[in-house]
Amino acid sequence: MTTTDLISTAANDDAGLVNATLAGNRDAFSQIVSRYQSLVCSLTYSATGNLGQSEDLAQETFITAWIHLRQLRERDKLRTWLCGIARNRINNFLRREGREPVRRAEPLEGVADKHAAEPLPVDYAISKEEAEILWRSLERIPEIYREPLILFYREHQSIENVAANLDLTEDNVKQRLSRGRKLLQEQVLAFVEGALARTNPGKTFTLSVLAALPAMTFSAKATAIGAAAAKSGAAAKTAGAMGLLGVISSPLMVLFGNYIPYRIALAGAHSDEERKHIKSFFGKICAWSFGLSMALTAVLYFVVQNQPAGRGNILDLFLTWFVGFVIIYLLAIFSSVIVSSGKRRAYYSRVLAQEYGGVFSKAAFEYRSRMEWFGLPLVHIRLGDRFDMLKKPVKGWIAAGSHAIGGLCAFGAVAVAPFSVGGLAIGFIGLGGFAFGAFPFGALAFGVCAFGGIAVGWQSFGACAFAWSAALGNFALAHQFAIGDIARAPQANTDVARQFADASLFFRWIRVVNRHWFWMNFLWIAPLAIQWWVVARKNRRQNNF
Repeated sequence: MTTTDLISTAANDDAGLVNATLAGNRDAFSQIVSRYQSLVCSLTYSATGNLGQSEDLAQETFITAWIHLRQLRERDKLRTWLCGIARNRINNFLRREGREPVRRAEPLEGVADKHAAEPLPVDYAISKEEAEILWRSLERIPEIYREPLILFYREHQSIENVAANLDLTEDNVKQRLSRGRKLLQEQVLAFVEGALARTNPGKTFTLSVLAALPAMTFSAKATAIGAAAAKSGAAAKTAGAMGLLGVISSPLMVLFGNYIPYRIALAGAHSDEERKHIKSFFGKICAWSFGLSMALTAVLYFVVQNQPAGRGNILDLFLTWFVGFVIIYLLAIFSSVIVSSGKRRAYYSRVLAQEYGGVFSKAAFEYRSRMEWFGLPLVHIRLGDRFDMLKKPVKGWIAAGSHAIGGLCAFGAVAVAPFSVGGLAIGFIGLGGFAFGAFPFGALAFGVCAFGGIAVGWQSFGACAFAWSAALGNFALAHQFAIGDIARAPQANTDVARQFADASLFFRWIRVVNRHWFWMNFLWIAPLAIQWWVVARKNRRQNNF
């Protein structure tokens, strides 16, 4: 059989395996892993020079393929697609490690006098010293010769298989193998051939990939395989538990943060009538937000289910509903505040004239530092002021109040500063319900690089992401690149789009920020909690007199 026939036959088989996998047959994906694990592991080992790391990258490759398998349009090109994912993973790894493969091997002369401290996993059947000699021998060979050489000995010395896997002619493979052998030192050639044969990934690698795949309905045989492999998966369980903790805790923190303004309003109320009005206002807002977010979730769920990459589970539904609830809630609150601002100013002006004789009462807490710079105090804080909306905004290099303008930082219901935190945050970096700036983070974020429930910018990341350059989210719309369950762009859910996202400094930074969700939420919840405490303490003191 010629190489062309071999490629054609494999492509037909690949399309069948992909279709079977998408139909729910987990054993079909097991066959995909078995068929291409040697190729993928060879590519990753050739690039990294570390057996353990190469199999980690290969496993990531197959898990990524499993998750995004529905996005593979030309299913007869599975092998090329897998190689693209593998090389993308390799590039990310090398970028993190400084573009150099792992080089822990010692000179050949020093290795012979040492003994193995501990054996490598059984699958390798190769000692630490042998691994060091192996890579020390191979690393001097250019990658164009190293890849076919590694694959040749792992594929039972089949030139035909190597040619098919690397899209080369058999003559090209022979030439590269010949050149690669010449570049190897003669005294280690025999050792390299035997060692590479023993490092070929075995059945355990296939089992570990299957055990790490996201859950779905699969056969009883695959269930037994996953259970056996899971016995050694303590680290994976720990990581999964931490991820689940974030998924549960982060929404709770957001709910708590939005509950605080309600408590602040109640603590600042001066009559039963005011408290009754406040409870009614927030109750109606919550009821409307809950109903509309449930309707929105139902619509999005059915739309996503009809997409090629659509998939739904309880966690996805909960997060979709939660994001929708928070966004609708904030929109309702801000809309009501803006619409009623005229009436509220008239009301508080009347209260000020009738109850206080036109003289402003003291705030629950106010501090203005004596030190000034360019006419602004270094720190100016005003909290718990009943008539705040009738006064000028709080101003300072560090400002905190209902309406705050800061030279450096501002915290408040409306905050304007280079770094701003508030219900409406405007600045270079804005964090809040509504955020505007170069790098806004919020339920609704508008800026250059935006991150939020609804994010709009040059680049954006969120549940609903809209961008000119690139957008990532459950729903993503962009002029150039988009990745999401529902994605619209010239490059939507393609390898090109994923490579762009992986290379983008903003999206790499967002991955880091996502790992610190607690502190991101803490930044805007802490000022609100302090204000609640200040207002409640003032109210208790007044009631005691």
